[in-house]
Amino acid sequence: MTVSDVLLLGLGAVAVGAALLVVTTRHLVRAGLYLVVALGAVAGIYLVLAAELVAWVQVLIYVGAVVVLLLFAVMLTRAPIGPSEDLDRPGWPALLVGGGSGLGLAALLVDAYRWSTVDRDQVGDAQRLGTEIFRSWVLPFEVLSVLLLAALVGAIVVSRPEVGRARPRPPDRGER
Repeated sequence: MTVSDVLLLGLGAVAVGAALLVVTTRHLVRAGLYLVVALGAVAGIYLVLAAELVAWVQVLIYVGAVVVLLLFAVMLTRAPIGPSEDLDRPGWPALLVGGGSGLGLAALLVDAYRWSTVDRDQVGDAQRLGTEIFRSWVLPFEVLSVLLLAALVGAIVVSRPEVGRARPRPPDRGER
């Protein structure tokens, strides 16, 4: 095993452990922070695989924007931040669906590759990736940014009930 293999295994274990904590914790804010750890570990995996640009995009977009947007939405909508007992449901259906999906995907992966090696294309660089993104994927990129902006504005509107209502007039005291 090389150092890269050890790093990939360690970062993969951190990502899977943090992802499990995201879905099992009862604290919404802690779930958001565990999500930061999981996404950071994925960015570390990209760094080990020598995809520096993808790693920075992972950090900037997902960790820096999506998780912060999620935490702001939670704070602005006045959702319960502490443990929430009313959301408790039996865990066996989720375990059954998640385990079945995981086993199905693993069987599909093994069937597709049959433990063989795959020839890789030439290693790309940041210029090639940037050209591809801004030539072919600029419209979905902009649509996503507008969607995130709409979600943030919607969270602000929902959290402020006085927006859009007419303000009551103060009583007339007869003074002029």
